[in-house]
Amino acid sequence: MKTYKPIPLEKGKYYHIYNRGNNGIDIFYDKESYFYFLKLYNKYISPIADTFAWCLLKNHFHFLIYIRLEEEIGFEKLKYSTITKPKEINPSKQFGHFFNAYTQSINKKFSRTGNLFEKPFQRREIESETYFQNLIYYIHNNPVTHGFVDKIKDYPWNSYHTIISDKPTKLKRQIVIEYYGDLENFIFYHNQNCNLENITDLIIE
Repeated sequence: MKTYKPIPLEKGKYYHIYNRGNNGIDIFYDKESYFYFLKLYNKYISPIADTFAWCLLKNHFHFLIYIRLEEEIGFEKLKYSTITKPKEINPSKQFGHFFNAYTQSINKKFSRTGNLFEKPFQRREIESETYFQNLIYYIHNNPVTHGFVDKIKDYPWNSYHTIISDKPTKLKRQIVIEYYGDLENFIFYHNQNCNLENITDLIIE
């Protein structure tokens, strides 16, 4: 079995962040788990990263993000799982704080012990607009791929609904829509079967 060696998360770059439960176990146990995971994501990750797409499934998740430059980070909103404030923000460690906080909560609530997530969490750098566009579709289409629903719009735990909505959001909605031309084309693109062969190196399930 090939060992996965994670690349460092560098500021000013785009990444596909994804992971699954340890040994394939579920990481979301009830409706509240999904909400709490997103709440912690907002607390630990939103100050250091812009989010373009996300999807949560029972035993894994996907995010498409941009790691902010130092001057773009919202330090006043940043949270850590350590007592002392770090001298420098390390994006990989910040994700670690996020996962640890969620694991501790789930372990306490459901009387379990040990790791909830596989380590290390996986990440792939996004280096082209084609990858970016196709990956958004792939992330939103994940529940269809895994047989949870027949259509993307029928699954509640992804950012597709946020993008087609006009409600206030931290998600980079307008940038995502512009990658598809306009909202009509975004919806059209997401209602067809797309060939994702050119991003298979970014996808590990």
